[in-house]
Formats: sequence, C-alpha cells, structure tokens
Amino acid sequence: MPAARAADYDVFIDVETEEDLRDLLAAQEIDEESFEVLAELLNDGVDLNTASREDLYSLPNLTYQEVDAILLYRDEAGEIHDPAALVAAGVLSEKKLMAIAAFLLIEEKARLKYDTRGRLRYRTTYVGGDDQVPSMWLGASVSTFHHLDVGLIGVLTRNRLSDVVYDPNRDALAASAPSLRFDVPKFHVKWETATWQAVAGTYRIGFGQRLTFDNTSRYVPNGIRVDDKIYYNQELTRACRESQGELATGPCDPNERIYESPDYRWTDRLRGVAGGIKKLDLGPGWLQAYGWMSYQTRSIYQYEIYDRGRCSDPTDDENEACKAPNVYRRQDDPLAETSRFSYQTLTDMFNELLGGANLSYFFHRRAHVGVTGYGADIHWLVDGMDLDFQEWSRLPYGGPFGAVGLDAAWGQDWYDFYFEFARSFDSQPAGGGFAAILRATATWKKHEFEAAMRYYDKDFANPYGRPISAADEYDGLRARDEAGMRIRYHGTAGDLQLRASTDFWVQPSDEAPKVDIRLRADYDLETWFTPGLWVQYQDRDLADTGRDNCFEAPFENIEGEPVPCAGEKVRIGGQMRFIPMRDLWITAKYQHTWLDDGGPRFGDSMRQDVSAWLVVMYKPIEGLRLRLRGRYLFEDIEHNDYMEQSLWIYAEAAYWVIPRTIRAKLRYEVFSWLDDRESTDTREPNPAHWIRMELEYKF
Repeated sequence: MPAARAADYDVFIDVETEEDLRDLLAAQEIDEESFEVLAELLNDGVDLNTASREDLYSLPNLTYQEVDAILLYRDEAGEIHDPAALVAAGVLSEKKLMAIAAFLLIEEKARLKYDTRGRLRYRTTYVGGDDQVPSMWLGASVSTFHHLDVGLIGVLTRNRLSDVVYDPNRDALAASAPSLRFDVPKFHVKWETATWQAVAGTYRIGFGQRLTFDNTSRYVPNGIRVDDKIYYNQELTRACRESQGELATGPCDPNERIYESPDYRWTDRLRGVAGGIKKLDLGPGWLQAYGWMSYQTRSIYQYEIYDRGRCSDPTDDENEACKAPNVYRRQDDPLAETSRFSYQTLTDMFNELLGGANLSYFFHRRAHVGVTGYGADIHWLVDGMDLDFQEWSRLPYGGPFGAVGLDAAWGQDWYDFYFEFARSFDSQPAGGGFAAILRATATWKKHEFEAAMRYYDKDFANPYGRPISAADEYDGLRARDEAGMRIRYHGTAGDLQLRASTDFWVQPSDEAPKVDIRLRADYDLETWFTPGLWVQYQDRDLADTGRDNCFEAPFENIEGEPVPCAGEKVRIGGQMRFIPMRDLWITAKYQHTWLDDGGPRFGDSMRQDVSAWLVVMYKPIEGLRLRLRGRYLFEDIEHNDYMEQSLWIYAEAAYWVIPRTIRAKLRYEVFSWLDDRESTDTREPNPAHWIRMELEYKF
C-alpha cells in the first residue's frame, strides 16, 4: 500500500499519459508512491462539475487558493462547460490548466435517461525470445441511467504460484508451479447521486488525514472510489526461481540467468460493499455518513509468514523454528523428491474480513469534525499449519486488529488547519498504540506553505493508516515509531517556479535523527526554453557520519527483513526543456548522486552514480502522438563489475484512429545491460526487446 504523498508531488507535473509519469519515475523526480498516486488519479479523472474541495486539491500543481477559486467560479456559473473559461476568468493560468488537463473529466449532461457511455481497453506486453503466451488484460466499463456505473477487468497471468497447501510429508508448504491463469481482480457496480453513494465489488475508501483509515492514494480523501487500476511491470521476471530443495542438483542452471515477460499486476484493496450519505442538510451545515464491509482474498510474499505451532514469538530471530516455512513444488507423486521455491508471492493465502464506518459533520467546505473506525480479522486458507504474519509484515500478527480516530479541519481566508488523533488495537503483546498528526497550510497569491507535525507510537500497528511519513519502516509500516515535522513550499515569482521541503524526524525507539532536504527551481527563460535545477540531501542518522554506513541496501536478506542503514545521500540534477514549435517538446536531463554504500570498495569515499535522459515528443497531426526516450544509467562509475550500467531506449506511437472513439498505441523498447557483472554476462536476453500494445474503444 503506497504511503502518502503531498499534492504538489515535489515537481511541477505536466503529463498526458501514464508513460509520462513513468519517465518522471525513471528520472527519480517522483518516487514509486507518487507514481502510483498520480497513475490512479490519471485513471480516475476529476470532474470539475462535481469534484469536492479535497478532490480538486489532489490535482497536481494547484494551491488551496486556486481550488477555492474554482469552486467559487463553479458556484457562480452553475456549471463549467469548458475548462478554458477558468483561464478567461483569471482563476487559473494557462500553463496550470494545460498541466492538469489530462486529469480532468468534463462530462456533458445526459439528455435522456437511458443515455449510455462505455469504454473497452486491452493491453499486452511481449518480450523478444519468449515462446509463451504473454500476460494481458481486458477491461470494460459502462455508465447509464445518469447514476449507474458497471466495470469489470480480467487479467491473464503466467508467473503466479497457485494451490498452496500443507504438505504433511515435509511439514512444509507446497504449491503448483506457475502456469497460465485467468483472474478477475477488479469489478464493480456503483450508484451515485448528489446525496447518495453505493458500491459493490472492488473499491477504495478513506477519510481525514489518512491516519485511521485510507487506501485511496489521495492526499485528502473523503469517500468511496471504485478500484479498477491495473499496472504493468517494467522489470523482467526470472524464468526459474527454484532452489535445489531435495534434488541432487538445482533445477536452475547456475550458468544461465534467463528472464521472460512480466505479468501485469494489481493491488488488492477492498472487495465487498460500501455506501453512504454524502450530504444531508442539517442545521447550518450537513451530515456525512459512510459504512463499508470487505471480504478480500489476499496473497503474500512467502517470507512474511511463520508457523505458530512451532514458534511462540515471531520476534525471536535466533530461533530457526520462527523462520518462514519452506515452499516446495508440488508433484503428481507427493513422495517424489522435489525442488523448493524462492522469492515468490503465494497466491490466495488468506481472507481478510473488515468493516468500518465514518460519521462527519461539515460546518462548511473548510470546516468539519468526524470520527472513523474499523476492525478486521484474518482467516487463513491453508489447513494443517497454524500460519501467521512475521513481525515485520505490514499486517499485525496474533489476530484481530483495527483503529478508531477523530479528525477535524478548520479554514478561513488564507489558512487551513487539519488534525487527526487515532488509537490502534491489535492482538500483539502491546495491544496497540496512539498516533496524531497536525497539518497547516498558508496560501496567498501564487505561494503556498505547508507544515505538518506527526507522532506515531512504535505500537501503532495500523496497516490502513497512510498519513504523511518518512520512507523508513518499523516492523513493516512507515507510519510507526516516528516523530517529526515537515515544512514544504511551492510557488512562483514571475517566471521562476520554486519548490522546497525539509523533513526532520526521529524514531523514538533508537532516537536516531534523520533529515530529508529538497530544493528545485525551474525558470521560463523564454517561451521555448525552460531550464531547471534540483538538489536533495538525505541522512538516515545525523549522529553517525562515518562512511562505513550504507544508505540503501541493494537487497534484503532471504527472510525478507529490511536491512537497516544510517548513511547519507546527495543528489544534484538539471534539465533543459526546449519547445521549438508548438507540437514538439525536447527534454534533456542529467543527474549525479553521491551516497554511502557501506561496502569494502569505498573506504572513506562515497559511491557515485550518474544518469542522463533525452525525451522527444512530437504531434505531427491531430490525434497522433510520437514519443522517443533514451536513458543511460551508470551506478558506481568507478567500478564496472559491481552495479548496473545500462542503456534504455523506446519509441512509441499513439493514434486516435477514429477521434474520441478508437485509439491504438504501440511501443517498442530495447534495454541493454553494459556492465561486467557475472550476472550480466549470463543474462538472457541481453539486450531485451519489448513490444507493448494498447487498444481502447469508447462509445
């Protein structure tokens, strides 16, 4: 589950497609969490005529002052027929409107009760040399009767283990080898009016400052959203992920590293029913009430579990019985010698039963008080072994868990205050913990400041809390064992755009002070030329400055537990964006990174990584979009046999065959590893040739 990201996302977001977001991710201008938030926002869209203040603020680049100006214009005009009217009225600049255009939905009012709209989508990915059917997915959605929306997505996968059972002969788990499998992970029926909202199927829901309950990926969630997002993997999948097990020799050739096409992936959110009253006039304001139930079948990484029948305390890492049980490959003959799976996700391992409710009273758009609570329990689907979660898993071990919290907001003129306090409950020895967050924003003209103070008890084990937090974790959760303050600013001064943030926090359990400082400036030197510069400094323990620390571990140990690091990282980057003509964009970027590696190669020095990008986008005719991108990456420029050196190039064409009706996209990419590592010498394919195809039909 992604952690919370601020609505300004650390960089001015100017994108049209998910591929644009992936470019920002590859350039490390946004992180994985921001990518998932923006990708889901791009997929969902925001309707200017129905969006709440919270929905509008989730759009990139906007300040609260601009959001309030949009709402005021909508109130006065009655309806926003054309977003360009916001520019004419002075509500938004043309640059900001164009930057958020891809995220907007402008729905025309249905003239007849039975007017129907729909969309069909198909996507697949193929890697050269792969002789199996590639992963693919097909989705359909229909909206009719003004308020009814129905959707369904089916996914064909081939790399997922299945049929996990207890093997009494080995006192371990056994699973069928990966094979072609068809899943329907996303489906929904939604009915929504100005007052009521109800969803059956897969959905997301969240409230307040995300401290008590949220899985929406929104910065300021308030209500239900359908869950219909499917992601594609950029990394190839290892064709053989089995160890020797009981065999005389391992099934994987040690002299070969063969990779194949990855599966499409998805995040299991909630599956069940949810509904509520969005707005019931009461007194000077209105009442909001929601309730939800979910019975979601979930998968889990194989090292995140243990057997309670053999281990009484999962925190006892010295006890071999507390390690994750082995997972063997199932054979027709249960007594035949077999191999063992490694680094796999075990499919459909448990059901999670969850229920929750929210009750809030709004005095006006910027002021409310609310209470949210939920409870959950786990039912494991494997008989014969008493399974539970490791202490570093995201879900708490021991049994039922939940949380209850109170949130409030107050805003007037140029300032807004937000507060939430929560208490978690679980079946672990401590029984739960406390947490609180206070956030304030100040906005005037084209400038916005945000300050957020937070405290999360080390026993606050709430897997559905997604508040502002740093990237480190305590027993699988980011919003746990943390006390800190973050200050952020973004604004413009003439043609200069500035973004700055400072995040200082400690983990009370070890009292190690940490800091993350970021600064970025972009300047519209000419209408056709915008240079930019950014710098970032991170330190995972200000009290320990030795070079013998690591900043990020290249991998986790085999049990999957994170490796602690206390090092430093400095990143400096720059870009130049050229627009020689209206429909041609050229962007060049370079980034240099110094970081503590912790390895014996560096002594008193820091490892240095470099990367460079060139992106060209061209729209030669209406409806046709061409894109070319190249990236060069060299991690550890002093040694070519230690980290990755690679060249990644892709060319893409997207064309509306019939305007606003049929769209086709084809992408070819090549990824070549250039370093001298042994793993690269035995890697196949190298270079890897990818073909991605997307088809979309709207009616």
